[in-house]
Amino acid sequence: MLFKQGNRVKRFLSMFGFAWLAWAASPDLDRANKLYNITEFQQSLEVLQAVTNKDAAVYELIGRDYYGQGEFRKATGALEQAAILAPGNSGVYLWLGRSYGRRAETSSVFTAPGLANKARRFFERATQLNPANLEAQSDLFEYYLEAPGFLGGGLDKASATAVQIARISPAEGHSAQAKLAEKRKEFGSAEAQLRRALEIAPQQIGRLIDLARLLAKRGRYQEADLSLTKAEQIAPNSPKLMFAKADLYIKGKRNLDIARELLKRYLSSALTPEDPPRADAEKLLKQVQGS
Repeated sequence: MLFKQGNRVKRFLSMFGFAWLAWAASPDLDRANKLYNITEFQQSLEVLQAVTNKDAAVYELIGRDYYGQGEFRKATGALEQAAILAPGNSGVYLWLGRSYGRRAETSSVFTAPGLANKARRFFERATQLNPANLEAQSDLFEYYLEAPGFLGGGLDKASATAVQIARISPAEGHSAQAKLAEKRKEFGSAEAQLRRALEIAPQQIGRLIDLARLLAKRGRYQEADLSLTKAEQIAPNSPKLMFAKADLYIKGKRNLDIARELLKRYLSSALTPEDPPRADAEKLLKQVQGS
């Protein structure tokens, strides 16, 4: 009994110390977050690295900064420190999954499978810790959808995760079902699911972009452009939309002059971490300039 009580005291002191450190770091953490949100990852890192007593929140943001810079190995190292300090934090495991996933994508054929399996396990852990974490459920769904069976992927698993997504957000559930249908080459069903998602949440430009992409793949460019026009009416200066339009035009080998100007505008825009990386836009711009 005394042993249990002693552990409770230790846990209390640990929690108190953790809360104090979080409070002490909060002005720097707030400043670093603001820099992160405008994609000033290096400046954010410099603020965080100067923090003397780093807590889980500091290590998590360090990891996300490294992720934003494409330093995925460093990102996993920082995020693993965050997981040690906050083992019940679903968001930390989500970012661990993302970072290991990117390491898998950029590694050799020999190391990629192990890294991919780590990504899957971290996504699964994130959803176990918080089943209502929509981002974690969505990333796990994408993993199951795209990964082969020997890496733990599969359409059955993706389908089950899509059901969980629908419980959290009906519109996102329809979007997930659309991706499943497209994977199965059931294009009519995919389109129907996307249109249902838009009926529920008509102001979501991401779904209008997804619909445009699906229609363009089927050669229905006029309808795809109409979907993009609707998105532009909702968010006329959206960097995400600029990038998506340019990407679709380049893939369709049409409107290349417009695509070039869109990418230049994108690169001069104020971006957020939710927007495609500048490196992706620069790669597309080189592609279209060489065409």
